[in-house]
Amino acid sequence: MTTDRARGDERLPPTGSVKVVGPRKAARLVERVAEDAENPAVSTERLLIALDVDGTVLLEDETLSPGVVDAVAHAHRAGHEVMLATGRSWEGTRGIQHVLELAPEYAVCSNGAVIMRRVGGPFGDDSVYERFHVETFDPTEVVTLLREHLPEARYMVELADGRRLYTEHMDDWNLAHAQRVGFDELVAQPVCRVVVVSPDDTDADFVELVSRIGLNKVSYAVGWSAWLDIAPQGVDKSTALEKVRTWLGVEPERVLVMGDGRNDLGMFRWAREHGGRAIAMGQGPDEVRAEAGEITASVHAGGVADVLRRL
Repeated sequence: MTTDRARGDERLPPTGSVKVVGPRKAARLVERVAEDAENPAVSTERLLIALDVDGTVLLEDETLSPGVVDAVAHAHRAGHEVMLATGRSWEGTRGIQHVLELAPEYAVCSNGAVIMRRVGGPFGDDSVYERFHVETFDPTEVVTLLREHLPEARYMVELADGRRLYTEHMDDWNLAHAQRVGFDELVAQPVCRVVVVSPDDTDADFVELVSRIGLNKVSYAVGWSAWLDIAPQGVDKSTALEKVRTWLGVEPERVLVMGDGRNDLGMFRWAREHGGRAIAMGQGPDEVRAEAGEITASVHAGGVADVLRRL
C-alpha cells in the first residue's frame, strides 16, 4: 500500500538527514508540497478556522490585511472550513464575507449572540443567510447603571431580528439602516447586544469602570478603541463556536482561531482547553497575546495570511 508519507519520501530526504539543493530544485519541492496540500486526492484533516474581523482581517481604515484573500482561498482548497467570528452585527459582516470570497455554512456575529446559517446562494452577496440562533437579554438594568456613571456616553442596541437602535451619532460606527430613538425605546425590548461609546474615555478607563461598578447578569468586552460591548450572560464567541463545531462535526482539537481583541479571549481559552490552536495578532494588547498559544505578525504585516499559507 502506498501512503502519503511514502509518496513524500520520494521527494524529501529521510528524517534526520540534510540535503543541500539548488534554488530552483528547492522551489520545485515547495511547489509540490503546496500542491499536495491543496490536492483533494491527498488526505487532509479538515480544520475549523474562525477569524476575527477588525484588527485581524481588516485594518483600521477598513482595507484588507495583506494577502488575506489569497490565503483564505488556499485554506479552502486545502479542505478547511474558514468562517468569521466577530463582534460586528450581520449587517456589518456580510460585506466582509463578500470581499473575502467567503460563504461558510455559519457566521458568528455580535460576539456570539447571533449565529447566521447559509441557506442558499454560492458565495458573497449572492449567498442567503438566516438568523439561525439568537441569544437575547433585558438591557434595562445594565444601561441604567452605565448611564449613572457615563452620562455623556452614546448607546446602540441590536434587536433579535437584526434591527439596530441608537441614541446619538457614534463616530467610526456604521449606522446605515439603524434608527435613532430615545432611551425608553432603546431598552423597551430584549436585545442581542449593547454597545457603549464614550468619546472622552479610553479603553483603560472602561476597564477601570467595569472593575469598579461590576456588570452582573451580562457578558462584556472592552474594545481597543474605547467602547464597551455587552452580550447576554455566559455568551461570547466561544459559546457560539462550540455550537458551530458540533453542528459541523469537527473534533475539538481541529479548531484554529485568530483574533486581536479582548472579545477574543473567550474563544482563545476555549480552543486551547480543547487541544486547538489560538493565535493572537502581533499588535494585540498584552493580555490578549498572553492568552494565546501563538502569536503571528500584525494585521498590517499580513499575520493571518502567514498562518493560513502554512496549512
